[in-house]
Amino acid sequence: MSVTRLPPVTLSLKQFLQRQKVLGLYRTMLRTIRQVPNEQDRKYLRDWAREEFKRNKGATDQDAIRMMVTQANMHLQDLQKSLALAKS
Repeated sequence: MSVTRLPPVTLSLKQFLQRQKVLGLYRTMLRTIRQVPNEQDRKYLRDWAREEFKRNKGATDQDAIRMMVTQANMHLQDLQKSLALAKS
C-alpha cells in the first residue's frame, strides 16, 4: 500500500491556497528557528512550532485559520526581530 500526502477530501481552490500558505509559513518558521544559536532554545522552539501546527491541523473554520495564520506570522516576525537584534 502506498502512502500519499493528499488529503482524503478534495479541497476547493480557496482551501488549497490557504493550505499552501500555512505550509509555507510552517517551513519559513522552521528555517528561521534553525538560525537560533542556542541548541536548547532551538529544540524548544522547533518542538513548540511542530506541536502548534499539529494541534491545529484539523481546523476547518476559515476565520479561525486566518486568525491562527496571523498569530503565527506575528510570532515569526518577533523571532526574526530577536535574531536580528542578537546579531547586531
